[in-house]
Amino acid sequence: MKATINNIQIDLSKPLDISIPLSNNEQNPIAWYQNAPEIEPVTMGDWIGKVSEGKSSTNFNNIFFNPHAHGTHTECLGHITRDFYSINQCLIQFFFMAELISVEPKKVGEDLVITKEQIENALGGNSPKAIIIRTLPNPESKKHLNYSNTNPPYLEESASIFIREKGIQHLLIDLPSVDKEHDEGKLLAHKAFWNVKDVNQVNEDARFNCTITEMIYVNEEIQDGSYLLNLQFASFENDASPSKPILYKIKK
Repeated sequence: MKATINNIQIDLSKPLDISIPLSNNEQNPIAWYQNAPEIEPVTMGDWIGKVSEGKSSTNFNNIFFNPHAHGTHTECLGHITRDFYSINQCLIQFFFMAELISVEPKKVGEDLVITKEQIENALGGNSPKAIIIRTLPNPESKKHLNYSNTNPPYLEESASIFIREKGIQHLLIDLPSVDKEHDEGKLLAHKAFWNVKDVNQVNEDARFNCTITEMIYVNEEIQDGSYLLNLQFASFENDASPSKPILYKIKK
């Protein structure tokens, strides 16, 4: 099935899913010192909401998870502000021109950091609405890591400022956070991207319609370049939601 959007031709039958599914086993990625997600059938007395148990005509599960800790998620500036802002209210458009870049973080002291220069060089003058950052190396094991207390790579503040100043509205990355794991609550990259100057009294020029998506996975078969991004998420009234970003190749 082919479609044309703003003179861009794509094949809707060939989606490229860059999300990590949520599961309740050791294959699920974990961050922020949480336990694995729980997906369990409802029990009421001797009734179990699981067809294979022979007491229910339906599978009827409860799910307990944290969107920030348990897989691909999209967040709005409400993630860092005193006042409540919902991803469901902030993100109301879902298709964007996106640029996929691959970057190998640089060693800075004990950290691995993605720099402004790396982002600038990889973009090569492009100014898409969304940027997708794949870090190198890129083993499939990223989909199953426990990131807690591992000091993963992160964006330096100047890189986040550069992305904001390029007019990029949606930042997607294959890490648990754009910021350093232990940063004393500074959250410099988050604040720079959303242009939040005071988390207690959000400035009027903060970027309410912009999002950060973390813990994606872009496999090796997907080449760097321009794509149409469909940024899907569940309609949670929360600062973040599990999400399913989908890429479509642009027909030349």
